[in-house]
Amino acid sequence: MTINPDSYLERITYNEELTLSALLLSQLQKMHLLHIPFENLDIHRKIPIRLDVESIYNKIVLQQRGGFCYELNGLFYELLKHLGFKVRRISTRIYNNVEYGPEYDHLAIVATIDGKEYLTDVGFGEFTFSPLRLDTTELQHDERGTFRIDRYETFCYRVNKQEDNVWQSVYVFENRHREFREFEAMCRYHQTSPESPFTKSRLITRPTYNGRITLTDDTLKISQSGQATEEKPVNSPEEFATYLFTYFGIR
Repeated sequence: MTINPDSYLERITYNEELTLSALLLSQLQKMHLLHIPFENLDIHRKIPIRLDVESIYNKIVLQQRGGFCYELNGLFYELLKHLGFKVRRISTRIYNNVEYGPEYDHLAIVATIDGKEYLTDVGFGEFTFSPLRLDTTELQHDERGTFRIDRYETFCYRVNKQEDNVWQSVYVFENRHREFREFEAMCRYHQTSPESPFTKSRLITRPTYNGRITLTDDTLKISQSGQATEEKPVNSPEEFATYLFTYFGIR
């Protein structure tokens, strides 16, 4: 299936020029993050998530839903490729405060523009608004924080984020293309294993221009820069449904 790029761009409310550039990639990433939430609701509804572009497109674009990394970055890859970007899917291993996860733990994208490579990721939850250059020589300042890319072991890059003046590792990756089907086993794992963070509780979250809105089974959190985070308890399924529609437009 080929996606309808006009419908996709309308979904993320992008209506500017489409001249291939690092600026366009940055604008698409930011608008994607602001308008398509990260969510695991289908996992808790026992609806299988398949690595099939048509079904993901129907869910995210036509049904106005969100998804998790395999869906969000899997579909974003197709949009970028359709628009003419030179892109590759990459497998990243997420740091869990003790060690790095297995291969194919997370799907992200590397785009090459004018001979320079950029890490773009719309499926990680809290991350950057703009792509990160694969440049190990300098800090990269983004609206969502300060980041640094360095080398890890022989063939890998490592992404780090500064948190309270301490560098925290985010994930590591080998900069080579992976086929979509290579992520199938880990996609199943994250839907079915009690060890997966996605099977423990419902989650839907999206950034705002100056904060974040997150809804879980028991709490609604609304944060804004410079203000205390507002937390509201979720007291019933009806209240969850109300918040889901009010803040994410999903019934």
